[in-house]
This record gives sequence, C-alpha cells and structure tokens, in this order.
Amino acid sequence: MLNCFNIKIITHGSLPDKQTQSTMFVANHISWTDIHALNSIVPVRFIAKIEIKSWPIFGYLVSKSGTLFINRSIRKDAARIVDITTESLKEQDNVCLFPEGTTTDGTQTLPFKSSIIQAAIEAKATIWPVAIYYPLPDGKPNINMAFAGETSMLESMKLILRMRSPVAKLYFLTPIPCDNHTRQSVTKLAYDAIISQLNTQH
Repeated sequence: MLNCFNIKIITHGSLPDKQTQSTMFVANHISWTDIHALNSIVPVRFIAKIEIKSWPIFGYLVSKSGTLFINRSIRKDAARIVDITTESLKEQDNVCLFPEGTTTDGTQTLPFKSSIIQAAIEAKATIWPVAIYYPLPDGKPNINMAFAGETSMLESMKLILRMRSPVAKLYFLTPIPCDNHTRQSVTKLAYDAIISQLNTQH
C-alpha cells in the first residue's frame, strides 16, 4: 500500500523487534496512512472507529489485520473494547491506539483520551509512544497528507498520489511500563513525550 502511494517511511529511535509483545503503541493521528506506516514496522492490532470498516479497500485490509472496532455512538462500547484489548495484551498481542480519537492536520495534537489505555494497566503491559510527522522538503508539516476535516477518502488519495515523494517520519520514543501507573498518569507521560518530539519539528 505504501509503495502504491510512493510513501517513504523514515524511522527514528529504537525499533520494536520480534520479541516485542504485550505492548500498546500510542500515537498521534493525522491520516489513514498512519495505520499502514506503523504496520510496516511492527504488526499490531489497531483500535479504530467502526466507520473505517466501510472505507473502500482500506476497510477490508484493516479488518483482515485483526482491528478492534469501537462504536463511539454507543456509550458502553468503550468498556467492551477495554475488556477485549486487555485480553489481547495478556495473550501477548501488540495493539495500537490513537488516543486523540480523531485526526488532525498535523499542526496540533489534541488531548489524549485515557479510557482505552486502561486495558494496558489491567494487562500490566507496556505503553510505547510513537510520534508521527509528515514533513515537506523544508521540514514544515505537509498538511496535504492529513485526512481531517471535510476531506473525503477519494480526495485524500488523489492529493497523496499527486505528491512527488511524500515522507512519513515515525519516532519510536522510550517505552513506559505500566507498573505503578494509573491510566491518567501513563497517558500524560505518553502525550508529553509525543508533544515534546513533535515540537522539535516545527
């Protein structure tokens, strides 16, 4: 998929290896390409909004990768996802969560919601923050990579296909063991780490 859209991945930091397990990767969220960029480095089960299921092509691919879909219109669905995610982590799966709950254009990062991160606490797992950044050649944010606002999937695809050589930077930051943390405290640590890294890009 990344090759189809000519997206180059640049990684920084120590990368997860085959021994990485029972880890919840937590990242800021800019585009549908985030999922493919992260999955190219480490196979994970994503936690995503149920609307993604209906996306052409991508919905099928994401479903086949074992994604856990949350229906945000149902108030109690978060509790169900926490239970399923906890069991998945206990079974040594790796999962990935975008705790902003939506995408941005990459020039800001919204506050992280901590509810689903409770699963990592319950499973005594590790949180691994990842900062995602799409730069222009001059280093400024490439907002045309964003799948945010009123942009449709087709429009987003066309924008990316028109780009000469889009780049996605993935910063794998210091993992955080959940021992002795509340979900609020570990969420803040992950958020602060990602914000600190992204602030160096602007």
